[in-house]
Amino acid sequence: MLGAACSPPPEEPVYPPESLSQDPQAPEPVEIPDAVAATRDEMLGYAKRGSLSGLSRLAGRNEGFVSNLGGQDHRAYWDLMRRIGVDPNRQLRALMELPVGVREVDGVKWYVWPDLAAKNAEDLIPEKLSFRDRKRLQDLVGDDGIAEIRAGKGYPGMRTAITEDGRWVYFVLGQDAEE
Repeated sequence: MLGAACSPPPEEPVYPPESLSQDPQAPEPVEIPDAVAATRDEMLGYAKRGSLSGLSRLAGRNEGFVSNLGGQDHRAYWDLMRRIGVDPNRQLRALMELPVGVREVDGVKWYVWPDLAAKNAEDLIPEKLSFRDRKRLQDLVGDDGIAEIRAGKGYPGMRTAITEDGRWVYFVLGQDAEE
């Protein structure tokens, strides 16, 4: 009996924050404005028909559009990519099946595919992502892309963006096609 009076009281169990004890929640889907949907649908229409000419005309109507980092003509560049086995039409169709993200650039919302490309470089480091997003990032950019991200560079893979008013900003095929 004497020893029991000298024992410290039992400690309260330590529980993780409630957010860590719940199942992960999928992010809410991004709703895109009508102007973005219209541009996306026009892009996909050309891509489904395999029309590089149509995509090139659409790109030409969008001031400042970027298709490659070398400044080549859009149609010539995309035709070259197709001849070496990277079909821009097929790539664009696949890209548009991925989730869309949003980022703000100079006060304007950009809708970016895939959503991971909308993140800042420091937020793309795999350890800062959910397990699901880590896997997606690995599948999209591979080990070389992850190394670039760890070196402080932005998303290195294929991506496209449309501004909230429907302007197509870029469609770049990523590190493999640009080298």
